[in-house]
Amino acid sequence: MKKTEQTEESSAVKQSRSWAESLEEVAKLIGGRFSRSESRGRALIYLRGLHSPVERKNGWQLAEEAGDETPYATQHLLGRAVWSADDVRDDLREYVVKHLGDEDGVLVVDETGFLKKGTKSVGVRRQYSGTAGRVENCQIGVFLAYATRRGRTLLDRELYLPQEWTEDKERLKEAGVPENVGFATKLVMARRMIERAREGGVPFRWVTGDAVYGSDSRLRGWLQERKISYVLAVTSQHRVFYEGMRRWVSEIAVMLPIDEWKRISAGAGMKGERQCDWARISLGGMCQQH
Repeated sequence: MKKTEQTEESSAVKQSRSWAESLEEVAKLIGGRFSRSESRGRALIYLRGLHSPVERKNGWQLAEEAGDETPYATQHLLGRAVWSADDVRDDLREYVVKHLGDEDGVLVVDETGFLKKGTKSVGVRRQYSGTAGRVENCQIGVFLAYATRRGRTLLDRELYLPQEWTEDKERLKEAGVPENVGFATKLVMARRMIERAREGGVPFRWVTGDAVYGSDSRLRGWLQERKISYVLAVTSQHRVFYEGMRRWVSEIAVMLPIDEWKRISAGAGMKGERQCDWARISLGGMCQQH
């Protein structure tokens, strides 16, 4: 029993040391992006807070974890200190490629909503939030994740700005949005992030996403033109060529024999294993264009 406890303790110490070394590597990697030593130090404290067991990573709780009486130092780093989030993103992408890069990797496009009150948060409006499952006053962020056999992480992000925001120059100025930022759909944002990953040397074999992205023929066509393999969801009302004619996906599902289907877990969710029924079939030659 004593030997087992010592082994577990030794493993925990090694893990803690490995984590600390990784954090120092990241801090050194991005340190040059902060011109002031105070900002560099605060960035490291912020990273430690994000990896801490604190349940909610808001300004007040991160400040408490860091031993600060107020969240002002963290708020200054994120809102007023001079540094480029895009440059730091590029540095972290290099770190991800170094430690998680794999030719069989997968790029995952998805979006999430951030519930808000009021009208001042950039991009906020009443819009559908998949997180809430309904229309809410919220911001929408489009994200690009990277998954390999070695691990998974977020790789890129863009904040969706509705047209009512991009057409209101005074509102953009008041919120501190750069003048060169214009309207872009979530699908355009997804393409931009995938292209940045390619240009940044991220190795991957295919791209995946839900029906928001799979139902767009322009995104699928864009991926095909670049010979990027993809597995994208579509709605039941999507149509493809099957057995000599164009059919609804829902129609094809009913046509398939029961023994064509296999129930496979899509991973653990908040309510347990997410069991899904899967079937694989060959479509007509024209399906590559639709």
